[in-house]
Amino acid sequence: MATQASRRLATQIVRQSTRRLLPSPAICRPCSLRARSLHTSASRPALPDSKPQSPTRVPNAPKTARVAPVAWIVGGGLAASLLAVSQLHENGVPEEEASPSVDDRDPSVPRFRLADVRKHDASSPEPWVTFEDKVYNITEWVAAHPGGDVILRAAGASIEPYWDIFTIHKAAHVREILQQYQIGFIDIVDLGADGRPAVDSIEDPFVDDPVRDPRLITHTAKPRNAEPPNDQLDRSFHTPNELFYIRHHMWVPVVEEAKADEYALTVELPDGETKRYTLGELRARFPTHKVTAVLQCSGNRRNDMTRHAGKTNGLQWGVGAISNAEWEGVRLSDVLADAGLKVAPVSSTQTGAAETSSNDDEPYPKSLHVQFTGLEAYGASIPLPKALDPTGDVLLAFGMNGQTLPRDHGFPLRAVVPGNVAARSVKWLNKIVISDEESPSQWQRRDYKSFGPNEGPNPDWDRAPSIQEMPVTSAITGVWVGDCVRRGGVPWLGSPSTSPSTASSRTIDMAAVPQKIGFTPKNLTSATSPETPCPTSTPAEPIALQGYAYSGGGRAITRVDVSLDGGATWDQAELVREDSPSHGNKSWAWQRWRYTGTLPILSLPTTTISPVSAALPDCEGSSYLGVIKKHCTTLIVKATDESYNTQPESHKGIYNVRGNLATAWHRVKICPRCTGQNGSAASNTKGLTWSTGETYGCGFRKEAEEVREGMKTAAASSSSI
Repeated sequence: MATQASRRLATQIVRQSTRRLLPSPAICRPCSLRARSLHTSASRPALPDSKPQSPTRVPNAPKTARVAPVAWIVGGGLAASLLAVSQLHENGVPEEEASPSVDDRDPSVPRFRLADVRKHDASSPEPWVTFEDKVYNITEWVAAHPGGDVILRAAGASIEPYWDIFTIHKAAHVREILQQYQIGFIDIVDLGADGRPAVDSIEDPFVDDPVRDPRLITHTAKPRNAEPPNDQLDRSFHTPNELFYIRHHMWVPVVEEAKADEYALTVELPDGETKRYTLGELRARFPTHKVTAVLQCSGNRRNDMTRHAGKTNGLQWGVGAISNAEWEGVRLSDVLADAGLKVAPVSSTQTGAAETSSNDDEPYPKSLHVQFTGLEAYGASIPLPKALDPTGDVLLAFGMNGQTLPRDHGFPLRAVVPGNVAARSVKWLNKIVISDEESPSQWQRRDYKSFGPNEGPNPDWDRAPSIQEMPVTSAITGVWVGDCVRRGGVPWLGSPSTSPSTASSRTIDMAAVPQKIGFTPKNLTSATSPETPCPTSTPAEPIALQGYAYSGGGRAITRVDVSLDGGATWDQAELVREDSPSHGNKSWAWQRWRYTGTLPILSLPTTTISPVSAALPDCEGSSYLGVIKKHCTTLIVKATDESYNTQPESHKGIYNVRGNLATAWHRVKICPRCTGQNGSAASNTKGLTWSTGETYGCGFRKEAEEVREGMKTAAASSSSI
């Protein structure tokens, strides 16, 4: 047995030898390291030179890692080794020093202890966060990050718990942005067996969010992003407040309704002078105006672009990231004039964006921007000329559709910028700054831009202008075929013999609600008698369509073209003349349209489909094997505005990775299907039904027949194993 002296000797030798073998971890000097990126560029200084650390040994790992050296030194075999290791702990050697491991991460990158990271919390002038095993200096990112206030909550610790809640930001393109700010790795001493530090639980910032209408189709719950189903989207000229689409980047701020009049807005002028207005003062001091205007997300119909062109980053909106409302508030131009803003008069000779007048106190409007900031740290801006245009109708709104502004839509105060992308209509508005540059926020400088189809996920963001006025777009939101048209099932055609409830039950519902793979209800069969076999082709079936069209910049929609045969022939839809007044100086509202026609004759599949025992449900709960040949037609809509702008034919030509401005022709494929004698042997009904694509959001992800074929292929493969 080893003597006490030999134990001490072994301990000392091990300590000395391991100190020589193991380099000391890089320890940060709190608050002394500036924000730097591992990816050096002209805009960011490179990391300071540091001595490469040996990738072979760094602190922290299984305690058995030093058994072999101890055994060799002591010469007493396993027993002596275990005794020596035990003695190391008894003599106060830190566990991490007694537990080496292999650190195969880049040895040129500094290591930081978590204790030092914690010193860079939200109160630090240089906040840091960790993600996985990396350390980031987010000093420069806080002001521009989508959710700067959120990321500050994580300062000094891990950002992962917040991204677990804010799942919308837990995406590859967001991590790529964060990667630019990496300054080092977490010291391996502070990493667990999974290679990551322990993560603390956090308070859910969404606990006070309002309750939403269950009819909304939710894309993300935290933050809530949701659109109305197609059958509700444009049912009325004004979208009901509870069904107006929701686009949030963070939680909904809490403002007490009883204290709403005390809510303050700060206006800062170019010279730094500020003026403060309470909501009560805005109501009392300035004339109130109403404006009927669409708000539309730049990602509306992004799912269409994904399906028809390629993968896109962002929420996969259908056709419902757009809504129309009557807004009430005070004009931004009136408030800016009262705050003391003075600019040079606009003239035709002003061609440059950076021109200034002879009076330094009166810059040209074209050289300035209006920066909006909301309570939740969201920021965006518009050019000052848009704000000052007497026909621009930019409001500081506190009312919506005759009611107090709902919490989800900016209570108690928001900006409404008609004709522009909704990203500029900042909710929960609490600060306005007149500046010689755009808002520095991520949403202004990067997120809401568009690039060429070839430019990939990392374009030169500074080269492209921020999206402001929206291009022309349109969409089909409702389709009725066959008997539901003949029998008065189309709500806006009506029938004396058909009650509203019956008509509604016959509507082909293309909304993303729980349904069997996109097929229309059973009572949508054609007029073919149940005793009559399916024909070889479809009869001249009547069809009715409805939808919306819209163009930004206040440009009115003058024509909506509809095709029932994939674009081979065209006809014009009826533009709905609204009973409700449309307030404002330009055409800021959407244009609803309707169309009735006759479908082209389509051949029908005559091959008998045999039922099988495998669970492959069709619209009637039966099961089949085999492939149904497609005999479909594609419905198309495209719109033209008063400037003769029209929609591009294909999303491929306007593809961009962010999926912004997906405004190509909207296409909906519909397919006839036989039931009965020449169709499903499992059905006693002989006739014709129609199917639409499987719906996702309010768009079409895959055609129903493709889904069916995929199910059959998968079943056939599994049965052959």
